[in-house]
Formats: sequence, C-alpha cells, structure tokens
Amino acid sequence: MNRRNFFRLSAIGGLLLASGGIFASRSYASAYYKGPASDHFDGTRFFNPNGEQPNGFSDLMKWRFNGQRAEWPENYPSPYPTAKPDARVEGKDLRVTFVGHASFLIQTAGLNILVDPVWSERTSPFSFVGPKRVNPPGIRFEDLPPIDLVLVTHNHYDHLDLDTLHRLHVEHKPLFVTPLGNDAIIRTKVQAAKISVGDWGDAIAVSPDVKVHFEPCHHWSARGLNDRRMALWAAFVIETPGGKIYHIGDTGFHSGLNYHAAAKKHGSFRLANLPFGAYEPRWFMKGQHQNPAEAVEGMKICNAAYACGHHWGTVQLTDEAIDAPIIALEAALKDQNVARENFRPMRPGEVFDVPMV
Repeated sequence: MNRRNFFRLSAIGGLLLASGGIFASRSYASAYYKGPASDHFDGTRFFNPNGEQPNGFSDLMKWRFNGQRAEWPENYPSPYPTAKPDARVEGKDLRVTFVGHASFLIQTAGLNILVDPVWSERTSPFSFVGPKRVNPPGIRFEDLPPIDLVLVTHNHYDHLDLDTLHRLHVEHKPLFVTPLGNDAIIRTKVQAAKISVGDWGDAIAVSPDVKVHFEPCHHWSARGLNDRRMALWAAFVIETPGGKIYHIGDTGFHSGLNYHAAAKKHGSFRLANLPFGAYEPRWFMKGQHQNPAEAVEGMKICNAAYACGHHWGTVQLTDEAIDAPIIALEAALKDQNVARENFRPMRPGEVFDVPMV
C-alpha cells in the first residue's frame, strides 16, 4: 500500500472511530443494556421513532472517496485565552465556558457541570490515528474548578472520552449522568464511578434545586463492530433556579419534532447548546448532524433566548471547511431574523455570562 492510500484509509478509520465505527479497539458482542421494549427500544437496539437509520458501510465508502473533503489547517487557534474559571457561580447566575468541540463547563446554582468532556488529543481509542484536535482545550485540566456533575450524551468517541472520564473521577469524584447502557462502557475504565442512568423522559435531582431531564434527540451510537445502537443517546434539560438549559450533543433535525416536543414540555429555555457543524455531505449526514440553518430554526422552535453553537472547529469529522459553519450560520441568522449576539458560535476559552430572561 502506498503512503497516500495508507493515510486515506487512516482518515476513514479515524472518522469511524469518532462516530462509532468498525475500526474501534474493542468489538462489543453483547448489549450494554437489558430491559423491556419501548417505543424506541426493540429489546436489543435503540432507534429513533419514525426516524432514519444510520448509513451503512457502502454509503460510508461512497462518501469518503468522493474527493470533496476540505483540507483543514493543522492549527486553528482560538481568539480567546485559556480560561481559568471561578470556583463557583452562585444563585441564578449562569456562566458557560467552552472547552472545544462539544465540551462545556456550565456553572450555576453553586454547581460545576461538565458536558461531554474531552481533553484527549484525538477523538479515538488510539493515539496514532483518528480525528486530531487543531486547538487545545479552552480550559487546562489542572485549572478546572471542583466538578460536581458530568453529563455524557452518548458513546461516540468525540463525546465519551474514557481517559478524560477516568481523570475526572480520580481528581473530582463527580456524579456521571448518562443515558441507558453508557454506564457499562464508562465502568470498563472507571469501575468505581458514581453513575446515574436514565431513559428518555426520566429526570433525576442532582441537588435540592437542580434537576436533569433526559430528552430525545435524533442520533445513534456505537463504539465497535457489533454494538451499533446498543446504548441510548439523549439530550439533556438542566432545570435550575435561573431557568432551563437545553443541551444537545448531536442530532439530526428530524423535521424539528424533538424541538417542538421540548418546547411543549418545558416551555422555553434561557440557553440552548446546539450543534451546528459536521454536516456535509447532506445526503450522508442529514439524519445525524443538523446544519447551521437547522440549528437556528431549532433554537426558534424550542423558544431559546440564547444559543451556544458547538460541534465545529476542533476536530474534522466531515467534508466542510473549518470556517464553513460560521459562514453558513451568519447567513442563517440573517435569513431567520435572529440577532447575531443571541446565537454564539463558541470558540475554546470563550466565556459567556448568559443574561437573565
């Protein structure tokens, strides 16, 4: 095999690693979760009701050899300095600090919450292949405040980073909250972790005045060859004294159905953290990753006063250029009459003190 083909195949393997593909380091032969069938679980695998199945291997090969993948720079520095968060943010104040890709530190009501924390250099089980970050985390791990709660939306490698979760357990002993089945994966690395799991529609109290709701999103899961859709994926609604926060790690737009359901159930949101990158080509990515126009529409449907855009600019998963999401977001905000300051495309180290509404 020549050098060019080797690196092309390595790139394919890396993408599969990030999004839960066949080149994972371990092939899981049995389910992570056993329970009764439901409207989104058939007894073995989870699914999106009335939704789309993830694409198969032949479609993956068709996409990866289409020759349309933009070249990202090796370094894409953030305009913001590395953040050093305060120890606590009390009461109704709400501060969000962006780590990178889909990782956030959320501080409110005296709690420090990490969502989908990834401090590893690659979103991969290997150190030598897989999507590699083009900017460092927006917070040095050593500068984290005491972490009380870690939310993990699903098991793809760019959201569930076992090495980071192990470090957090050693240093902070947080409570991990994650959808059904992901606890089995976390315990392969962090056996003594405190973990609470939930199904769509469940809610758990994490403090006297903060509750976390598990809500549906349109995605899928996998860590290896045989475990596709054997662990659940979810969005989270964090209910706080200062208002509700809607966090989606990954989702296809799915005609806005889940956004409408969230608005009907929760009314409105002070903040929504919404993915808006990794969306090209649409024929392949539409069912799993919304594009910027869909993210803005989702913000409006769910009645979010402010949005933090993520899932862009740190690791390359798809075809679009590194700055394509922010260019498309600018156009979408203008087209949909949303103020630029209300939907922030977050950069590592950026700190947003979310106004009261």
